[in-house]
Amino acid sequence: MDSMYTTDKRIVMTLDAGGTNLVFSAMQGGVEVVEPVTLLAASHNLNDCLRNITEGFETIRKALPEPPSAISFAFPGPADYEAGIIGDLPNFPSFRGGVALGPYLKEVFGIPVFINNDGNLFAYGEALAGALPQLNKRLAGAGSIRRYRNLLGITLGTGFGAGVVLDGRLLLGDNGAGGDVWCLRNKKYPHCIAEESVSIRAVKRVYQELAGEWNEESAHLTPKELFEIAEGIRPGNREAAIRSFAQLGEMAGDAIAQAVTLIDGVVVIGGGLAGASRYILPSLIAELNSSLQMMDGTTVNRLQMKAFNLEEEDQFAVFAKGEAVKIRVPGTDRQIDYDSFKRFGVMISKQGTSRSVALGAYVYALDQL
Repeated sequence: MDSMYTTDKRIVMTLDAGGTNLVFSAMQGGVEVVEPVTLLAASHNLNDCLRNITEGFETIRKALPEPPSAISFAFPGPADYEAGIIGDLPNFPSFRGGVALGPYLKEVFGIPVFINNDGNLFAYGEALAGALPQLNKRLAGAGSIRRYRNLLGITLGTGFGAGVVLDGRLLLGDNGAGGDVWCLRNKKYPHCIAEESVSIRAVKRVYQELAGEWNEESAHLTPKELFEIAEGIRPGNREAAIRSFAQLGEMAGDAIAQAVTLIDGVVVIGGGLAGASRYILPSLIAELNSSLQMMDGTTVNRLQMKAFNLEEEDQFAVFAKGEAVKIRVPGTDRQIDYDSFKRFGVMISKQGTSRSVALGAYVYALDQL
């Protein structure tokens, strides 16, 4: 994490909002400075929900050594995040018709309030305090001349989340939908959205189809249990489990290829399914490096850039080396570095999704103040 954040003395109060519980905390210098407080979400009653949110932040504020500078957190959408208005949420029935949550909290606590979705904050946390600075440091250590400034953050879990950071700036979009990949067209089922093949429910469905196990037990398998089946340490159809993760990788790779064509940056993956990356990344990388055809039958690479699995040391070595040469400036004796090899890396979050979202919320608030 950049020292400009680790040495910052301003405190930001945070919230991890779920449909069942609300977990409140606060960060200073990139670390938690209080014991988290958990309250019920009370998602079916607006007054109870707002009262609990207010109580949670008030409890945290009283425990702080000094007044907080801002409130910043992730909250499910749809929402107008810039305005701080939360829309109709399936997990929060009381929010029907829109609730001005940001303005409400600003009115109560008298400090700036920033709300984003978790995909955006995951990407922001990885770009400014996680994978991106870690990668550039690693490249410098390997003697590479390449550095990266753009990042696509992907979360694989209940849904197919994403966020985009371009040269240090979070892409929000005019409608707060910047970077949303979940609604891209599904490669295998063109009439469906990509998320139907890139989510926990997709892995479970494909496992049942391949294993031929349409029963109560297989319907309630968790991602961890499916991974254990794939690893051969839990009873079940191992081949079906491995193939279900591989199919998710292929479908995710197709959607990511569309996104990275426009973004041209590194890809960082988090979420509850990231733990099965050894079964997901091979097919994901293969899809990114696949080919298409022109009308005359000529084969072309799907992407202008080659994708590398940076979880593999041998691939990182090739990625870091590139094709760097010295080019002489005409009419002078001066030489400059030139690397014509277009490439990007795919990696798994090292600090974890929750940590990245929390850091993203914290850093986003500091950058806006």
